[in-house]
Amino acid sequence: MAMRWLLLFALLRPTANILAQEPATVGPAQPAPARPQPATPLPDSPGAVKTYHQIIAVTTPPVCKSGEPSTIITDTTVTPHLKTRSCTPASEFSPYQRFLNSPAPLPMTSRQKGLLAIHDVIDPANLFTLTANAGFVIGIDSHTAYGPGWKGFGRNIGYGLTQDATGEFISTFAIDSILHQDPHYHRSPQASIPRRFLHAISHTVISQHDDGTPMPNYSTLLTYPISAEISNLYVPGVAVNGPSTVKRVIIGYASNPIDDLITEFLPDLAKRVHVHAVFAQQILNNISSGQPM
Repeated sequence: MAMRWLLLFALLRPTANILAQEPATVGPAQPAPARPQPATPLPDSPGAVKTYHQIIAVTTPPVCKSGEPSTIITDTTVTPHLKTRSCTPASEFSPYQRFLNSPAPLPMTSRQKGLLAIHDVIDPANLFTLTANAGFVIGIDSHTAYGPGWKGFGRNIGYGLTQDATGEFISTFAIDSILHQDPHYHRSPQASIPRRFLHAISHTVISQHDDGTPMPNYSTLLTYPISAEISNLYVPGVAVNGPSTVKRVIIGYASNPIDDLITEFLPDLAKRVHVHAVFAQQILNNISSGQPM
């Protein structure tokens, strides 16, 4: 029995020594806490970034050089507050019109001014007005200097057309090209009626350069004396003396605003009838010849 306990003790002792040499198990090791890092500002969220791809404002500014109102767009697609102007180029508007609906200049070359003069003369409405005026004059008085009947009717048209062409060549082409004057009448439809009236009246003596700056209306001031002297050379029944010529020039200046007033307030009529070039010239011829108007 004693030998059995000694044998059991001899077997268990090495096992106890091994267990005594092993460290105690305390569970899995915990990682050391990380050292705090300084806070780094994060970039803005994409949702918070301000997008500039939008139209901020659309307004109607003063007209561009095209002669018509345009739209200005404040577009901030690339750079905030960058304004881009949307204007119709002047080249898209026909320069061959007698008047414009804004004070914006529409520069023309000498060739264009010459073509405008031709356009004013051969315009169908102008030719119709000359024809109707000749028929009216011969119809109420067959004893004019042009003669009676169809012959007088034809001569009246011929002389009237020649006087009209002479005036257009001198004013619209020659003087306006040499002095760089804008041949157009510029309406002021947005102004008050008194200011529009004053604008039409003053146009006889005040015009503008091709670039829009004010200047004396040499086209009107010089065309009347020159045309009167030329008419003395060929128009039948016209007194060619000095007092008669001066009288025609003064009456021409006084009646010149009629055409501008019609253009300012009745533009649709002005597009079809060049009142002063036709009726006023006929009145001047009758006054000079002593015939009733």
